Amino acid sequence: MDWQEVLEKARGGMGPCKACPICDGRACKNTIPGPGAKGRGDVAIRNYAAWQEIRVNMDTLHENEPISTQLELFGRTFSLPVFAGPVGAVKLHYGDRYSDAEYNDILVPACADAGIAAFVGDGVDATVLQAGTAAIGRSGGAGVPTIKPWDVETVREKMQLARDCGAFAIAMDIDAAGLPFLQNRTPPAGSKSADELREIIEAARVPFVVKGVMTPRAALKAAEAGAAGIVVSNHGGRVLDGTPATAEVLPSIVHEIGNDLAILVDGGIRSGLDVFKALALGAHAVIMARPFVTAVYGAQAAGVSALIAKLQAELADTMRMTGASSLADIDVSRIWLR
Repeated sequence: MDWQEVLEKARGGMGPCKACPICDGRACKNTIPGPGAKGRGDVAIRNYAAWQEIRVNMDTLHENEPISTQLELFGRTFSLPVFAGPVGAVKLHYGDRYSDAEYNDILVPACADAGIAAFVGDGVDATVLQAGTAAIGRSGGAGVPTIKPWDVETVREKMQLARDCGAFAIAMDIDAAGLPFLQNRTPPAGSKSADELREIIEAARVPFVVKGVMTPRAALKAAEAGAAGIVVSNHGGRVLDGTPATAEVLPSIVHEIGNDLAILVDGGIRSGLDVFKALALGAHAVIMARPFVTAVYGAQAAGVSALIAKLQAELADTMRMTGASSLADIDVSRIWLR
């Protein structure tokens, strides 16, 4: 099964999502709940467009060496520098075909079988994270529970759940502070101070990833709090209108923190070519959420396998045609910026 077949099977069965041939945020503006962005809806569009503005420098005057797309991160080896993104409340956003438990029972093992890992989501309904962590546990810890920035006691309870499943890392999507269901809660939920974040990270006992970093200053605060990694992310434009694209802010964040921690990036990344561009700008890996939703809804585990195979082939081809035989060879000299 190829990716076009997966897309065709997904169409008409994903709630408001149309499984567009080009998933650029244009057809789903202002469809929240659903896949769209907040306000004008142009942040998701900008995320995608920013990657397309970056070009690659072709160079075939080099040794014809084998290509390796392997990534070493957090003590594990992955076949590809790509992770499936966290998605919670799939029935709310993508229709009634799957529950969160069913979605994660497809996604997590399919990613693990292909040599990558999935981040799993969280929500007001406690079963959302329970379903994700259960799937991770059955897959030998090959996944990353992603906890919302709840109040202290709720974070503590969810952190225990995340540790018990044997996950190799735990994340918190700090940017979810902008989601309506987190605001005006009692006790308060939402943004965290550096000291609060430090306590959360210490409780994790495994590498901790802070998702939702969009400035060098925030990256420094995450590093100082003890994070092992960050995700440069604007939550797909779903929490704040008018933000820059992730590709636009990634270079300044990389410049500020260098290799002090693992840098991941998401937002509008749709191909192995986009993955290459992200790595050339200094990211160690990328996260893709919506394409994996389409993969599951289109053809379940076979859809996930088809997507990962497509991404790996595209990345390897770009590496071959630019003279990069390993991920370590991919740097800013291999791309063209306006």
